[in-house]
Amino acid sequence: MTHAKDYYKILGVSKDASADEIKKAFRKLAIKYHPDKNKGNKEAEERFKEINEAYAVLSDPKKRKEYDAFGSQEFHRQYSQEDIFKNFDFSSIFQDLGIGGDGFTRIIFRTGGGGGAGMGSIFDDLFATQGETDFHRGRGYGGYDADEGFIYQQQPQPKGQDVILDLYVTPQEVINGDKKIISLQTGGFPEKISVKIPKGIEQGKKIRVPGKGVQGPGGRGDLYLRINITLPQGFYFDKDGNLVYDKFIKFSEACLGTKVEVPGIDGAKLKLKIPAGIRCGQKMRLRGKGLPSKSGGRKDLYVRVMIDVPKKLSSEQKKLVKELKNVGL
Repeated sequence: MTHAKDYYKILGVSKDASADEIKKAFRKLAIKYHPDKNKGNKEAEERFKEINEAYAVLSDPKKRKEYDAFGSQEFHRQYSQEDIFKNFDFSSIFQDLGIGGDGFTRIIFRTGGGGGAGMGSIFDDLFATQGETDFHRGRGYGGYDADEGFIYQQQPQPKGQDVILDLYVTPQEVINGDKKIISLQTGGFPEKISVKIPKGIEQGKKIRVPGKGVQGPGGRGDLYLRINITLPQGFYFDKDGNLVYDKFIKFSEACLGTKVEVPGIDGAKLKLKIPAGIRCGQKMRLRGKGLPSKSGGRKDLYVRVMIDVPKKLSSEQKKLVKELKNVGL
C-alpha cells in the first residue's frame, strides 16, 4: 500500500514556498536531526531520512511539479525511492552543511541497474557506526579505485508486487488462439497491452505477462491474467472441468427414445440420439465436440439429459398420465 507523504509539512513550509525557503528549512532540519547529534536515536534517524527525501523532491522543479499535480499517492506510484534520489547531489549538499569530509564525498553509490543512489544504500552508510565499513556491514560488495575512491555495488533491489486480473475470453478466441488488447492503469495513465490467448487454454489457468505489475525499487512485477471463458447460454463447466450442455426432453421421449439437436460450442448444430429409458441427469458424450486441447484436437462435450415435467396438464393429459400410473409407469 502506498502511504501519503506531505513533503511540505515534513519541511515545515507552505506549498507556495520559494526554492530558497525550501533550502533554508531543509538546512535547519538536517542539522538538527543529523545522526552525529543524535547517536542511537532511531526516531531522529527516520526523521532525517524523511527530511532528505522531501528535499530531494521539492528541490527538483520537475519532481515538485509532478508531486503538486498528482498528489502524494499517485506520485509514489510513478517514482520509486531510486527515482526520487536520482541525480540528487548528496556530496555537495552535505558539504554545504559542513557534514562529512573527503572520505564521505568520495563514496559512489550504485544500484544493480547502474542508476542513482538507492535510499537504503545512502542512509545505511550515513548511519554506519564507528569501525563499520562503507560496504553496508557485510551486505553487497565493493572495492577501491585509485581515482574514484571506495565504490559500493548494492545487491539487486526487489521488484514490485505481481498483479492477478481476470481476463474474459470467448470459446472462439480459445479455439482460434486469438490476440486481445487489454487496457491497464499504470501510474494513473492508460496502458494498452496485446496478449496472445494460447490455443486450448483451460478455464482458470493464468497467462504471465512479464514486467507489467506494480512498480518497485528493482522494476515492475509481473501481470497474471486468469482465464474466464464466457460460455453461451446452457453451457457450463462441471466440477471436473468438463464442458456440459443441458438438454431438456419430454417424459415420453425419455421412455421411448428420440433424436435431438444440440448446439455446438463453436456454433455448429449437432445431432444426438437419445436411447429409450434414459434417466434424468444422465450424461451423454459427444467426442471431439468440446473446447480445444493443448495437446491438439478437441475435447469432448457432455450433454446432460433433463426431463421436462410440465407444471400444468390438460384434462386429456391428466387422464393419460393416470392411465400410465395404473399400468405401472
